[in-house]
Amino acid sequence: MFTGIVEALGTLERVEPFPGGVRVTVHAPALDFSDIALGDSITHNGACMTVTGLLPQQRFSIDVSDESLRCTVGLDQTGAQVNLEKALRVNARLGGHLVSGHVDGIGEVVGFAPVGENRELVVRAPAVLARYLAVKGSVVVNGVSLTTNAVRDVPGGCEFSINLIPHTLAVTTLGRLHVGARVNLEIDLIARYVERMLSLESAA
Repeated sequence: MFTGIVEALGTLERVEPFPGGVRVTVHAPALDFSDIALGDSITHNGACMTVTGLLPQQRFSIDVSDESLRCTVGLDQTGAQVNLEKALRVNARLGGHLVSGHVDGIGEVVGFAPVGENRELVVRAPAVLARYLAVKGSVVVNGVSLTTNAVRDVPGGCEFSINLIPHTLAVTTLGRLHVGARVNLEIDLIARYVERMLSLESAA
């Protein structure tokens, strides 16, 4: 489990194809490596990946399967920066919301405009996720826990807007987004279970 609070940025320094996926070397100079071990889980732009190698000078490796590449964006681009978060400890403060690290779908940025010192981010989500998005609800965009300010249904899905404060823009990759960019989305766990329970009740 994770919180959606980014701990550090990482750079995908090397992407090496192998049968079934790619092996990625991540350089994370600001990440605390003191408690990272082989087999640990770290989210990369919201996608939970297993540490497969610990390398010198604040580097580690992950193996990204073809299936993960199919379901996510931004994990196979040499030089790309990613938002990193280590798995949540039981005694840690829950600053964002409960996040699984499983990407539910890919959204597209359709708006990214200044609002004073902030930015309004508008993302179009696919129809399969539209039912889980609500005003003042939680959503994860590229691994960052955020609150939706508005939700509007559109053909083929919905568009939701988020207010990004200067701190978020500075410490995550969200400040580098642009119209047309694709982003990893994870919907709220509670919304997922509520939808499941309601669907079973209506079928009974």
